[in-house]
Amino acid sequence: MVQAVIINGNHKKASRLTGIHQYVEDYLEEAEISSASIFVHELPAEDLITANFASTEIAKANKKVADAEIVFILTPIFKASYTGILKTYLDLIPQKGLENKKIVPIAIGGSIGHLLAVEYALKPVLSVLGATEIFNTVFVLDQQVERLENGDYKIQEDVLERLNNELQKFQTHLIK
Repeated sequence: MVQAVIINGNHKKASRLTGIHQYVEDYLEEAEISSASIFVHELPAEDLITANFASTEIAKANKKVADAEIVFILTPIFKASYTGILKTYLDLIPQKGLENKKIVPIAIGGSIGHLLAVEYALKPVLSVLGATEIFNTVFVLDQQVERLENGDYKIQEDVLERLNNELQKFQTHLIK
């Protein structure tokens, strides 16, 4: 069975990025693709900061990445950059740990100009980790995801269309 992992580089779960994360999880479930999630902020902070490659929790997270054929990298964009917490985890993925994997970067930010943070900062790091098949970035503006009072999220149709296009692309590549 095809496996995917969603690496969420946000510093908390209660955010608009969680709405996107949930949408991707639901899509994968409907497509009968097994998925696991890594919420980087839930990994031991000391292990992240000290680059503790011997950490049991880091090893478990890295095993999820190693077992996956598809890796979703989700990040908010703050101050024109992907999050530092995401970078601390990416530094702990083994060299070439993303080799032969399909990578789908998804970012959320306040301005379309922040898309460049993914293109010029995140994608080169993913390439150094061995990623050669990086799909188009799905960039979402903050205001395109609304957190509802019941805790659910409402995502604008144009975002869903772009997400679905990328999700369908990787599915097509899996069949080949």
